Order: sequence, then structure tokens, then C-alpha cells
Amino acid sequence: MLSSLRFPLRPFWLPLSFGAALLHAQEINAPENSETLDAVVVSAESESDASIQDPWLPPVVGASIYSGKKTQVIDFDNQPRIVGNNYRQALNQTPSLLLSEESTPLVSIGYRGLNPHRAQFTQMLRDGLPIHADQFGYPEAYYTPPLDTVDRIEFLHGGASLQYGPQPGGALNYITHRPRTDKKFSLRTQHVIGDDDLYSTFSSADGTVGKLGYYTYFNHRETDGFRSSNSDYDLDTGAIKLLYTLDNGGNLIFSLDTYEETHGEPGGLTRANFNAGDLSATRLFDNMTIERDSATLTYEIEPNADSFFTSSIWWSDYTRFSARQRGGGFGTLPVGGTANSNTIEDQRFKTFGWDTRYRLNWGTEKQHTFTSGVQLYHTDSPRRDYRGATADAMTGTLRNYSEREVFYAPVFAENRFEFGKFSITPGLRIENSWQDVEEIVNLDKSSVGTPLGSKDEQATVVLGGLGLEYEWQAGSAVYANISQGYRPMIFSEAVPSGGTTFVNDDLEEGKSLEYELGVRSRPTDWFSIDTSIFLLQFTDQIGSVAVLGGTSLENVGDSRHYGIDFSTTVDLLTLATGNKSDRALEWFFNATLLDAEFTDGPRDGNTPQYAADFIVRSGLTYRHGERGLVTLSSTWVDEHYADDANSANYYVPSYNVWDLTAELKVHENLRLLAGINNLFDEDYFTRVRGDGIDPSNGRNFYVGASLEF
Repeated sequence: MLSSLRFPLRPFWLPLSFGAALLHAQEINAPENSETLDAVVVSAESESDASIQDPWLPPVVGASIYSGKKTQVIDFDNQPRIVGNNYRQALNQTPSLLLSEESTPLVSIGYRGLNPHRAQFTQMLRDGLPIHADQFGYPEAYYTPPLDTVDRIEFLHGGASLQYGPQPGGALNYITHRPRTDKKFSLRTQHVIGDDDLYSTFSSADGTVGKLGYYTYFNHRETDGFRSSNSDYDLDTGAIKLLYTLDNGGNLIFSLDTYEETHGEPGGLTRANFNAGDLSATRLFDNMTIERDSATLTYEIEPNADSFFTSSIWWSDYTRFSARQRGGGFGTLPVGGTANSNTIEDQRFKTFGWDTRYRLNWGTEKQHTFTSGVQLYHTDSPRRDYRGATADAMTGTLRNYSEREVFYAPVFAENRFEFGKFSITPGLRIENSWQDVEEIVNLDKSSVGTPLGSKDEQATVVLGGLGLEYEWQAGSAVYANISQGYRPMIFSEAVPSGGTTFVNDDLEEGKSLEYELGVRSRPTDWFSIDTSIFLLQFTDQIGSVAVLGGTSLENVGDSRHYGIDFSTTVDLLTLATGNKSDRALEWFFNATLLDAEFTDGPRDGNTPQYAADFIVRSGLTYRHGERGLVTLSSTWVDEHYADDANSANYYVPSYNVWDLTAELKVHENLRLLAGINNLFDEDYFTRVRGDGIDPSNGRNFYVGASLEF
């Protein structure tokens, strides 16, 4: 129950009361004309992506329906530029999401008490298309686009499983920049230096000539890292996007991008070493390389105000390569005979996909909206594991080789029925997937007489959802949603590689059901509020259980996650003066109160990993017209565990981290950037793995400049 949470609820009534007072003040001080409210209405109803400025998505955008669903828009125009893909700052106005930090460029985001590792329980998208290594067999997001190329991030809670895929942790969609249309040529080059020999550069050029728009960029980041050794990384990524406007008003959009990064993995610490401030590396030779090339071709057209069609085909070639020394324990260096060798993993994901969606407004006044879509997706994913003869080998003897393949063909449909201020949106998605995993070589199994594994399985899963919304005035609504999702077996669960690991015959996919009831309001352009209560039930989770003669993979239990989300933004200058100007002092505050617990199975009574009782984010952003931005932000997370067993080694103490960032326009073509991450030098960690505690960086600085023409 919420009343049993260790963090008291009382402080959270203060923002709610403050919000009510602001609404009352708005009613008293509202201008006689309604130009401000009209602007809000236009923003909420426009089909153009450029019009999305509210902190949540409009009821309908393109071929997607968001009515009756909890959504959030992370708009990077509202804060200083983010350097080094710092997701603590990128997510500072987003409840429900927990960031698990590390020294590499990789991203791990958890949702309402679900495992954050590589965002494997959240559907990760770029411009509506999936970017996981594989959506089913290996749903880990090693690649994410540079935030400099992102216009905004859209996060969809309930209903995400119907529109984008089955994962129970919502959908996070990076909407990337399109070519600008007001210039034939525009150039930006940004260079930043910082502690630990950080150097980050981002250069882009874009414009539109006649019917052809272009946008291209190159991003390089490198650092030696803050650990004693082996925490360096080197990243290069670039892309070109072309947008051609056809005579019929439609657009053809072609994009081609490449990404490569290599990082060291310095290993974890014991708690004693962390408490002593010892940041020595415990894995001296471990490293990982990620390479990804992709191409996308999209056709979109809005034949009239009541219909929209989009179709995309994409291809990607994704490689994950790692080399890790054998041996070692929790926070300890590898020693003994095994330390003289290593394990090398070489995985490749060749993907081809096609995604088509259509929207039609219908009814006597075109007040109802129907959307539907279909996707075809195929991944060929061979994996080879080698045993290196030295601790830092990059080649070795083949020990495991498996061929893995996924074919996925979902279809979905939703319809928004509008009856005045009230709307109801039922939805249905039919998941059709084929997964084929076949082991060719497995020396661990051969040595103990275990047959090589093979799995060829087809699954059809029907998901349903229902959204309700009552908009009592423009920009203000009550919403409710109930949606199903599920977690299919990944490759390592379908055919585990361990010599004595067996799959239970009646293993089923995990299932989720999420309920949400909330209210949101943006009565003016200087104040917004969104609060909701939620319940997430996650049943038939897959895990390992020790049995006679080895380990069994089976459905190990159920968990339930419920709580409150709250977020608000207020322009304090406008509140104080009563006049909107080009200067603003925006206070933002958001929080998630969570009570999560396993309710069945061997973990019954335990708290799921990374299910902190509260996550609180708050801060102030000062804007001085176009001259500059300054943001002071805080992230406060309650104590929790980094494993489902709630082991002492995996205990994560509460932490509170502050960041100060600034952007100043000193000339028409020149901006200066600066920041202090972890302003008060908090000693903390957010990630614990089998090799120990992964510490987070202490106070660090950066400065830079951006030239724009």
C-alpha cells in the first residue's frame, strides 16, 4: 500500500496544492481575450510535428492516436544543450524512468521497477522504428542517436504495446531533426572539452533547395574516463538525411547513418573499496565494440485533412563484439589459471523491416479517428563465442556457435470515438512471431553429454487495450487507460548455452497488464500539471531455478508495481509579474512514488531490482530571451536493490545528484557552453553487476563553443 512507503507522502501534497492555487490564480487573472488559449488549442490539434510544444502529445499525430494514454514530450529546446548524451539531464522532467549510469556511452533505462539494463523492457525507437539489436531475441539498445540530432523524445506509457510492440515498459521514441526549410544552407560546429580528457565535437549542415532538403552530421566523442584505467571510450557517428517533396504533397525521406564506438569495461568495486574512494579498475582488459550501419526510406502523405499515410522500409547491420578476461569475483581482480585466458563474444544482427500505418477521420463531422498498421521484420543473428589464449586476446578457439533468426509480423488497429468532450479508444494488436535458434557448436554441452539445443517456435499473441479521455477545457483532461503487453523469450532463454541449463517444457512468455488514471492541465503557456495513479502487473516472469543436476529456466513468479506519477512546470516570473515576456524562470518538479513487490514464486515478498520507492527530479531554468539558458537540476533516488534476490552486495543507497549547465549567446553566430555535472560531488552509484559496484562520476566540468551560420 502507498501508505507503507518509507518516503512520506505529505511533501507531495504541497505541489498538488500549489497547482490548485495556480489554477485558481489563472481564473482570477485570465485576460479578457483568449489569444493564449487559442494558441494552446492550435498546438494540441495540429498534425504537424513542429507544433508539438506541450509537455504531452496531442490526441492524434500523424497515424498515431494518443488520446486516453499517458504521454510525455521531452523538449530539448527548454534547457541548455546536453553535452556527452547526459541522460540524467535529458530525463530531468520525466517521471517513471530510472537511469542506471555507467562510464560507457551505453544507456540503461528502467520503467516503474523493471530491469533497466540496456532498456530491454522498454521499446526503443528512432522516428517510430525499432533500434534494439533485435526486438525479440536480443532486446538490448546498444545504439542510441546522439541527442544533438534529436528534436524531442516522446515517451508513451499505457498503450505503447499496441502501437509499437509488446514490451511492458512503454515506448521511448527519438524524433530526429529534419532539414530546415527557411535556408538553403546552414552550418553548425560545436566543440567541447572537459575533465578526464573529454573532447566532444558535433558538426551539422542542413537546408532546403527547391524540393530537396538535406541534413547531415558528424559526432565524435572521446574520454579517458574517471576510473584509474580502462574506462576510456571513443565514439564516431554520422548520417545524412534527404527529404524530397513530391508534386502530390507527399514526402520521400531517405536516411543513411553509421555508428561505431569502443569502450573499456573497468569492472566493479567491493563496497569497502567504494566507501574508501578507491576507483581502481578491477577488469584491466575487458572491452566492447559496437558497430551499426543502417538505411531507411520513408514515404508519407497527408492527402487531405482527414487522412494520413506513412510507409517505411529499413535495413541495419549491427555488430556487438566483446572480449572479457576470465575469472574474478565481486569487485576483485581475476587471479589463478583462468585469468590467463578470456571469453570473446561476436554477435551480428542483420535486420530488414517494413512498417506501414494509415489514419482516417470518419463520421458525420469526421470526429472519429481510425488507425491501423502492419510491420514485417526479419533478423538473422549468428553468434560465435571464442576462448582466447591470453587475458587480452582478440581471437581464439571457437567454443560456441549458434544460428538465430526472428521473423515478426504484427498488425494493429485502434479507433478513437469522440462524443463531444469525451472520447473512447479501443485497440487491438495481433502479434505473430517466429523464432529459430539452432546450436552448431557448444563445447560446454558436448563435454558433459548434453545434446545441442534447437528451438523453432511460432507464437500468436493477441493484445488489447482501452483508453478513455474527458477534455473539460482546451489543454485540460482526465484520462484512463488499460493495456496488455508481454515479454517473449529471448535467445538465451529459448536455447541457453550453459552445459547444465535446461528449459522447462511449459515455459511461457511473461505477461503484463497496466492500468492508469490521471489528470493533466495546461491552462496557460506558463503552467502545466500532470498526475496519475498506476498499477502494473507482470506475471509469468522467466528466471533460473537450481535443480538436481543443473539449472532450470522456468516461469518464476509474478510482481505488481503501483504508485503515483506527478509532474509540473511553472514560470515563476510570469506568476510573480502577471505578464509573459521573453524572460522566464521555470521551476520543474516531477516524482514517482512506487511500491513494487513479487507476489508469487521463489522471490515472493522481495522487491524487484531497481524499484526505488521514490524518484524525485526538480530544478530551475532561467531563460533570457535568445541570449541564454541556465539550468540547475536535481535527481534524488531512494535506496533500492540491483537484484531480485535483494542481496546485501546489490544494495544501492539513496543518492541526490545536482547538475548546473549553461548556454550563452555572445554573438549572432557564437554560443558558449559550460557545465558542472554532479555539482556537490556526491559519492554514489546506480548500477551493480556480477563483477561489483559500478561507481558514478564525481564532480566534473566542461566548457565549449558552438559556431552557427
